[in-house]
Amino acid sequence: MISTLPRFGGADVLTSADVPEPIAAAHEVVIHVHAAGVNRADILQREGHYPPPAGAPAWPGLEVSGTVVSVGGGVTQWAVGDAVCALLAGGGYAQRVCVHEDLVLPMPVGLSHEGAGGLVEAACTVWSTFDAADARAGQTLLVEGGSGGVGHIAVQLGIAMGMRVLTTARGPQRVQRCEEWGATGIDYAREDVMARVRAEGGADVILDVLGAGALDDHLRMLRTGGTLAVIGLQKGVRGELDLGRLLALRARIVGTTLRSRPHEDKARIVRGVRDHVWPLVPERVRPVVHATYPLERAGDAHRALESGKVFGKVVLIPPP
Repeated sequence: MISTLPRFGGADVLTSADVPEPIAAAHEVVIHVHAAGVNRADILQREGHYPPPAGAPAWPGLEVSGTVVSVGGGVTQWAVGDAVCALLAGGGYAQRVCVHEDLVLPMPVGLSHEGAGGLVEAACTVWSTFDAADARAGQTLLVEGGSGGVGHIAVQLGIAMGMRVLTTARGPQRVQRCEEWGATGIDYAREDVMARVRAEGGADVILDVLGAGALDDHLRMLRTGGTLAVIGLQKGVRGELDLGRLLALRARIVGTTLRSRPHEDKARIVRGVRDHVWPLVPERVRPVVHATYPLERAGDAHRALESGKVFGKVVLIPPP
C-alpha cells in the first residue's frame, strides 16, 4: 500500500493504492516501514512544484524508519531484522521502500520509530547546511522558524555544537518551547525580528527558510563575514540584493537543497550525520512528533502541516 498522487492539487488528491513490492537490487535494502515523516517538500510535490528526481518513485516521502526485510547483492552494512531509518529521494509514503545501503542509518537508541521516521531528513538538511555555512562553536546562529520540522532540529543541534542560537517562532508558547532548549526566542507575531536580532548583536549564520521576501532584512542582520544559508522559499523566489552591503560585510549567501544531490553527496551527508549528529540523539537532539496519522489519511497529515499549528513533525504510520 502507498499514498500516491494521481494528479496535482490540494490535500484531497492523495489516494491510497497498491503497487508491487520493491525488490532490492545490488547494494540496496528493502525496509518494512513503521513510520514516514511528512515534510513541506511533500506538499510542494503534491502541488506540482517539486518533481521527484529521475528514477525515484512518483509518490511522496523523503524519510522513513522501519525494519530491514531483504538485502540485495553486495550489501555489507545491513542485515535482515536490523532496525533502521533512511533518507529517500521519494516514495516514503508506503509500507515498504527500497533504498541504497549508503543512505540508511541505524535506529538511534532511545527513539521510537515515530521519532526516527521524522528525524532523518531534517538532520541531513541541517547538517549539510551547517557544513556549507561553516557553522561552528562560538558563533551566533539565527534559525528562522524554530518550531518547524527542520528548524527545531537546527535549534537543538546548534546549541549542542556550542553556538549561541536565536530563533523565531509564532506565539509565546512556541517561543517558550524553543527557549527550553537554550535558545533566545523571538515572537515574530509581536516583535520586529530584524530590530531584535540587531539588538542581540547580529548573526554569524542565518538558516533561512523564507527566501526572497526576507533577503534584505537578513542581510541587515548578518555580522561581518557572516553567511546567509537559504534552504526554503516560503516568501518567494526572486528579490533584490544590495550588493554594496554584501561586499561591505564580506558576507556569503549559500543555497542548498538535499533531494536532488548526487548519490555520493547524499552518502557523505548521511555519514556525517551518523558520526556527528547521532551521538547527540536523543539526549541533546530529540525530534518532536506533533501528531501521527495512518498512511491512508495522508491528506489529513498534509492539512495539519499546512495549518501552521504544527510544532515539530507530522508522521505517517503505514499498516503493519
